[in-house]
Amino acid sequence: MFKDYYKILEVSQNATADEIKISYRNLAKKYHPDSNIPNFNFNAIMQEINEAYEVLKDDNKRKNYNSQYANELNKSRDLNNRG
Repeated sequence: MFKDYYKILEVSQNATADEIKISYRNLAKKYHPDSNIPNFNFNAIMQEINEAYEVLKDDNKRKNYNSQYANELNKSRDLNNRG
């Protein structure tokens, strides 16, 4: 299943590198396992945040992801138009 890294990092697709970094840092603070409720699975949330950041912070990876992102949006629109 396709993951929306922009949604995970709570930024728009047009976000700058600085906006992505700021959002990542804020989310990392918010969901860091050491600073939260012990029995809640913040590790899974942090894993998604880290994965999204690793892709969106790198220009080449982000460009490839954006191509996939556009394809997924088009597929979704096509399915919605058929329904």
